[in-house]
Order: sequence, then structure tokens, then C-alpha cells
Amino acid sequence: MKKIYLAIDIGASSGRHIAAWLEDGRIETREVYRFPNGAEMKNGHLAWDKEALFAHVVKGLKAAGEQGFTPDSIGIDTWAVDYVLLDAEGRDVGDMVAYRDSRTEGIDLVLEKVLPFEEHFAICGIAKQPFNTVYQLMAVLKEHPEYADTVEDFLLVPEYLSYRLTGKKAHEWTNVSTTALCDAKTRSWSERILRAAGLPEKWFRTPIVQPGAVLGGFLPEIAAQVGYDAQVTLPATHDTGSAYMAVPARDDRAAFLSSGTWSLLGTELQTPVTDASALAAGFTNEGGYNGTTRFLKNIMGMWMLQCIYKEIGEVHSFAQMAQMAARSTYPACVDATDNRFLAPANMLEEVKQALKDAGAPQPQEFADILRAVTMGLAVCYKNAIAEMSSITGKTFTSVNIVGGGSQNIVLNQMTADLTGLPVYAGPTEATALGNLASQMIAAGEFATLADFRRALPDSFDILTFEPKEEK
Repeated sequence: MKKIYLAIDIGASSGRHIAAWLEDGRIETREVYRFPNGAEMKNGHLAWDKEALFAHVVKGLKAAGEQGFTPDSIGIDTWAVDYVLLDAEGRDVGDMVAYRDSRTEGIDLVLEKVLPFEEHFAICGIAKQPFNTVYQLMAVLKEHPEYADTVEDFLLVPEYLSYRLTGKKAHEWTNVSTTALCDAKTRSWSERILRAAGLPEKWFRTPIVQPGAVLGGFLPEIAAQVGYDAQVTLPATHDTGSAYMAVPARDDRAAFLSSGTWSLLGTELQTPVTDASALAAGFTNEGGYNGTTRFLKNIMGMWMLQCIYKEIGEVHSFAQMAQMAARSTYPACVDATDNRFLAPANMLEEVKQALKDAGAPQPQEFADILRAVTMGLAVCYKNAIAEMSSITGKTFTSVNIVGGGSQNIVLNQMTADLTGLPVYAGPTEATALGNLASQMIAAGEFATLADFRRALPDSFDILTFEPKEEK
């Protein structure tokens, strides 16, 4: 009897439960549940509704069984860096504050008085972002000094949700590697960073495991709610870690681009690069499957277009917006790595102001704004690949785009044209597929990640975009 695997893939705007199984060597999938997600102001901070998230996790598990896809194994992945604090009894303390909240402003400068960022980066290999977990934990301790006594532990979001299902706690490496609290080479918490940040040692006693570790079955009350029991596996719980696993790379010189709310452009390396060149170029070293390093750069990604889509009242689809960008001849673009686009009050106005600040011509039409953003992303991809080649010594042979952004055929073609490299787009649901890969390998369905990747082109549509011109 075939085994059923369930990936619970939760992003910043929505989540989905995707069932999968093997059939004649092909990976078959079925979406069985989808739900909205989003952060809202609560107690003075932008926060996720953790109870609603967990309720949707359970509802989706129940829906899978009701639709005939009772899973043998499940795994949860989400975005990185955000967390839940726990007391000695394992109960929640405070809110699940979102990474776009402003509470971390200036915290990086506080840490750098004790630990210069050059030294910090040399240990953890994580590029500075205002939302890094190290700054978030310092900020919450500043706001609530009593937490030093009342809090005993913390779990990142997917670890917390898995804990709620099983009652068992573990940190998963691909996610904790993003916290800027770890030693990238030893794959463990860095005592130097923890001391400099002034964080209680007792918060870091939960063990770190590698993706594919099995936590165990559901708690009795969860099994009763959903109507069955299943093994809970920790996949690559960071969504980008899972997405990279589902890249059907043709060789080891492929540039990987996980394209969603963020664009995470990088490559797989066997060892982290934490020298001055990587620091200066803004690259980061995140833990990957089987001991690899995801050497990548964060670029603002589809977030900018998602914001614009909402601001115009959703009157144009994303595909229509892409075609409008293609028809525009506007000559300038924005820098999609600029943190001014992280959480602006109005993205359209922020793009216009950025163009003005750069001395660019004033956009005459809405399509000009769309082209400035779309071309800005493609230019950032080109520049990041060039920087990555210089730092790693790799000559890249292709760009492999996975995730929802891989459906933007205009951006895909712009990327091929600007980089002079073929672009392979798909699979779209790469994050869920990578989640499933960890589960299937742990269960023995595939011997290695390479075997799983070889099955992808026969299972899913992957489009090719050849460069029309070299630039």
C-alpha cells in the first residue's frame, strides 16, 4: 500500500497542506487545504496569530483524512527568524511578533558595541538584517527584562507548531542557522554571540537536529481531533531550505533562486564562506540539507509586487501586471535590495520616491512603475550572480527559479536576457516539495536528495527561457 506524506507549508500570506505519494516513479501531489495568514497589530507590535495558525494546521490535518489522504508522515515548514517564548511548563509567553515589526530598530548598534559585526559575521555567516533573531531576542528582553527569569526556552515557528502536535521540542538546523546566533562551522550555538547579546544560557538547551529527524506521533488529543496518528518529521523547516531541495539542478554550477515574497538567490556549497568578500557583498550562509550551505543573497522579491497588487485594489492580476511591465519602455529601475522597501506605508509611493531620489525620470504610467520594479529584480539577480561567481570561483551555467515567482514569465525572460544564462522555471510548489523530500528520504522512498531531484522533471512542468541577447 502506498504511503502518503503531507507537507504543511506556511508563508507570510497563506498556508497550504499538500499530500503526496509515489506512483510509477512519479511524485503525485494534491492540495487538500489552504488558509490565509497575515500579521496584525497586537499589544503595540506587529504579530502573527499563533492560535489561528495552529488551528489551521489541525483543520488541514483533519481535511486530509476526510479526503482520503490520511498521511503516514507530516512535516511543517515556515518562514525563518520568528519565534515563540516558553516557560518552564512549556506554555507560551507573550506574542509571536513578526519580523517586519519595528522593535529591533537600533538593536544592531547595541550589539556592535560589544561584538563588531565583522567578527559576528565571521562566526555565524549571516548577513545583517534588522529582523535577525538575535536582534529580536535582545529587543524582547529589553522590553521585558522579567523574561530572563520567567522564560525557559524558545522555539522557531515551525518547531513550535510541531511541538504543539507532539509535545516534543527540537531545533532544526536549516532554520536556527538563520538566527545569527550559531557558529556556521560547528553547527551549534555560539557562546561568544550569546554572551555578547546578553541572552540567558538556559534559553539554548533544546538540542539542534538535522532535517529529516523524526519527533514522533501526535499527542492523544491531536490524534482524537484529526481521526488518526502520524509521524511528525522535521523537514528543512526554513521554507527556503526546503525550496532549495526541490531545485532540479542539472549540475553543481547552477544558480538557485527561490522566488516568493523574498527572492533568495544563491548556490549550494559544501562549506560556509564567512570572509570579508562575502560580508561586503551582503551574502549569507544558511544551513542546508545533508550538511550543505545555502550561500545566498536576500532580495526583496515578489513582496514589492504583492504590495502594489493590494494597493491598486487587486484590479489587475499578477500576470496582467507582468505584461504591462513588458510593454513599458521606462528606462530606469529600483534597487530591490534596499531596505526602504521592507515595510513602507505605501509601496507605490516608495517606488516613485526611490526613483526620484536616484535622479530617474518621473514615471508617466502605472506600467512604468511595474517595469521599474520588475527590471529592478532582474538587475539584482544579474548582479548577485556576478558577485557570487567572484566570491566562490564558480562559473554559473544556468539560473533555476522555483516557487510562486517562477510563474512570472516576463521576469524570467528579463533574467535570462540580462544574465545571458538559460533560466529553468519550476516547480512552482518547490517549498512543499522540498518538505516532502525530507520526509520521503527519511522513510526510504528515495535513497538520496539527488535521486529525489532526478524525479522532478518527470513529475512537474519546468519551463525554459533562453537569453535573447547578451548584456
